[in-house]
Amino acid sequence: MADTIVNTPGNNNDGGSAGWVVALVVIIALVVGGIVLYQNGFFSGGEKTPGTTNINVTVPNPVTPNATGDASTQ
Repeated sequence: MADTIVNTPGNNNDGGSAGWVVALVVIIALVVGGIVLYQNGFFSGGEKTPGTTNINVTVPNPVTPNATGDASTQ
């Protein structure tokens, strides 16, 4: 009659922790990279050209003309 060998492996809980650490570092790098790209306007869709804003303002004349049409000060 043949002998039956039963092999029961022990409990091994230390094999997956390195994978979780690597996954966590990758996720944090993706989040930080996304925040930096968002703050730099990468997702805005338009071209960002700083310093090209032109604001034209019409300032009224502070000298009020008198009844004769002369604009001199009184």
